[in-house]
Amino acid sequence: MRRLTFILGLLLVNILVSCTISYKFTGTSIDYTKIKTISLDKFPIRANYVWSPMESMFYNSISDLYAQKTKLKVLKRDGDLQLSGEIVEYSQTNKSVGSEGYSAQVQLKIVVNVRFVNTKKHEDDFEQRFSATTEYDSSKQLASVQEELVQEMINDITDQIFNATVSKW
Repeated sequence: MRRLTFILGLLLVNILVSCTISYKFTGTSIDYTKIKTISLDKFPIRANYVWSPMESMFYNSISDLYAQKTKLKVLKRDGDLQLSGEIVEYSQTNKSVGSEGYSAQVQLKIVVNVRFVNTKKHEDDFEQRFSATTEYDSSKQLASVQEELVQEMINDITDQIFNATVSKW
């Protein structure tokens, strides 16, 4: 009887040790044994309307995002994952008209075309456009709100890109 209890005890311990539960809180689905680097090209502005600081703001935001939320080493070129593209639209349009017949709200929009290559799993490759919009009161000059609004839209777009490339939600 003791021998049977001992054997059952060993089996129970063996089962408990072999069962593991794994949680990932980064939100990524990267196999770090295969994917170690990501290369990010500059995203030049190809839009009709150009605000020059936007290019560096975009690059800094996207490289910071991958550096902070993944274990990937960010490279200039030849990464296991490769991101390139261009800012294809930066525009503002009148969104609503006030009681005096003049514009009351202005909508600001950014569209970024992204090419993604996974050198280890080419079925994940894609080319896609990501966009974000925001509105501001037309009584304000664009120059006074531009940096804050552009950064807000860039954060939105870079989150969309991050989710499409490595989160796989």
